[in-house]
Amino acid sequence: MKRQGGFTLIELVVVIVILGILAVTAAPRFLNLQDDAKDATLEGLAGAIQGASSIIYGKAAIEGFESTSGDLSAGGSTISTTFGYPNATEDDIANIVQGIGEDFIHLNDITASAGAGTLAGVTFGIPNYTNNCVLYSQAADENTPATVTVVADGTDNICTVP
Repeated sequence: MKRQGGFTLIELVVVIVILGILAVTAAPRFLNLQDDAKDATLEGLAGAIQGASSIIYGKAAIEGFESTSGDLSAGGSTISTTFGYPNATEDDIANIVQGIGEDFIHLNDITASAGAGTLAGVTFGIPNYTNNCVLYSQAADENTPATVTVVADGTDNICTVP
């Protein structure tokens, strides 16, 4: 009689257990893809704001007021600047980056802690996503440029709509 070849029950159980272990370790990574995509979108927004503010600084330098404040005309809009960089207001940032107000929302205005109510920064984020947001910090002086960072929402809740 001819002997049949095949898998034993123990071999099948071992393969199923191994597949189960792989599924349990890989599943959390795939389940969190939506947050990863939103974080990557915020990184893109930060890059867009950084690039646009650098272009505005270059335009301010050409017009000769990179060391002071002034208004620039760019793309049919007027942009208020301080030390050559756009002011940290919703309107000024929305005028240099398309999509703010549509795809991204203005979250909070951050005032300087030591100043007399001077606007130091503004945050933008994705609707209904409060893990991270983009913070644009206004230029502090002519030697300190404006900064753009993706920040994680902490105890100060700067990434939530007030």
